[in-house]
Amino acid sequence: MLAIARFSVPLAQSSDFEAQIEAARLALADCAGYLDGESGQNLDDPTLWVLMTKWANVGSYRRALSSMRVKMETIPLLAQAIDEPGAYENSQSQ
Repeated sequence: MLAIARFSVPLAQSSDFEAQIEAARLALADCAGYLDGESGQNLDDPTLWVLMTKWANVGSYRRALSSMRVKMETIPLLAQAIDEPGAYENSQSQ
């Protein structure tokens, strides 16, 4: 399962946001079922950012979102994400 969250961040806040998105990724990385993850800034529009994580299954991702560390370090960031669907089935795992 892939979880993708995109963000629109003013350029003046980029350095602070980069630290926040990495802290969020690290909090998720400590959870059972986390397989991989990356964050990045868009090359064409530097106000756009993405947090992409890969999970063993949707249940692992949902349980991760309920962990205390994720609630403290990741949920506030995810609340700022662009409102769009973000859960995808990984075609390579079929």
